Amino acid sequence: MERTLIPGYTIGTDAYDDIVNICAQYGKKTAIIGGKQALAAARDKILRAIDGSSIESLGCFWYGGECSYENVDMLEPQVREADMLFAVGGGKAIDTCKVLAHRTGRPFFTFPTIASTCASCTSLGIVYNPDGSLRDYSFSKVPPSHIFIDTQIIADAPDRYLWAGMGDTMAKCYECTISSRGDTPSHSDAMGIALSPMCSAPILRWGEKALADCRAGRVTYELSEVILSIIVSTGLVSNFVQVDYTTGMAHAIYNGFTVLPSTEANHHLHGEVVSFGILAMLTADGQFDERDKVLRFSRSIGLPTRLADIHASPADLPAVAEKALAGIDVRKYPYEVTKDMIISGIMELDEYSGRIK
Repeated sequence: MERTLIPGYTIGTDAYDDIVNICAQYGKKTAIIGGKQALAAARDKILRAIDGSSIESLGCFWYGGECSYENVDMLEPQVREADMLFAVGGGKAIDTCKVLAHRTGRPFFTFPTIASTCASCTSLGIVYNPDGSLRDYSFSKVPPSHIFIDTQIIADAPDRYLWAGMGDTMAKCYECTISSRGDTPSHSDAMGIALSPMCSAPILRWGEKALADCRAGRVTYELSEVILSIIVSTGLVSNFVQVDYTTGMAHAIYNGFTVLPSTEANHHLHGEVVSFGILAMLTADGQFDERDKVLRFSRSIGLPTRLADIHASPADLPAVAEKALAGIDVRKYPYEVTKDMIISGIMELDEYSGRIK
């Protein structure tokens, strides 16, 4: 049996006004789970929205700081009386609540407070060890029942998350279309592939303006469209397509750079490094016109286009390429991806980006 579910969403500065309309049918008691800063930003708005309604909050619970099975175990007895769960924050907080909801069979609702990933739309949970290293993928076909996107909360959040989120989001379009090339996709896969341009086109069109608006704390049409691209468009593609289509060389290259101490030491964000991986991937794939379009955009908002921008050098690339090929990201590809191909793509990009203005 194949099953794909699509979450609904409400977006706007008044998005939380829709909580009772949507959630009351799922029960009377909710537990609010999230990060400390996220709960500080959203808690009072959520409580005001449900005040006087049939929905009772059992309290706000910190997710533990990492999406780990240990934190899921810690939360489970604390929220035993809840009929539903409210997941508040960024990707790790939301995924912790998601894994808990899947384990206990509860409906869950997401309240993203930053626009950096599509976690608040997807059924997949990414699980880490307590030390932050990757542990597991929690696969499920059950996404959140609804997403509540308060655009003012996101506009007031640090803009670096939106900045990196745009880089990560664009990858979904290019990786999905390359990874599926030459296949005969199922209906669900074909739907996701058809949707995938919505992960790049709005960002290339409105991303520069959206980032400026976020830095000013302004909610605008452009910012809202980019938020929807990051959270909803990318999440729907992830929900529709198989795991081998939802990743590719850009994320493989990101994983490669995680072996370098300089990546962590200089606090390079996931989406920041992925955006560099997109450029290298398009170079290796021969999509030079598209590469140049993305490169111009990346430069316009300060995303990396050269090795030096992510504190790396050509001497690092053999180790980067070896790690890039160690995961699942390019196990399904229209051609064999080799270490030499990854190194050549990165070097060609680095040299090209250094030449052009």
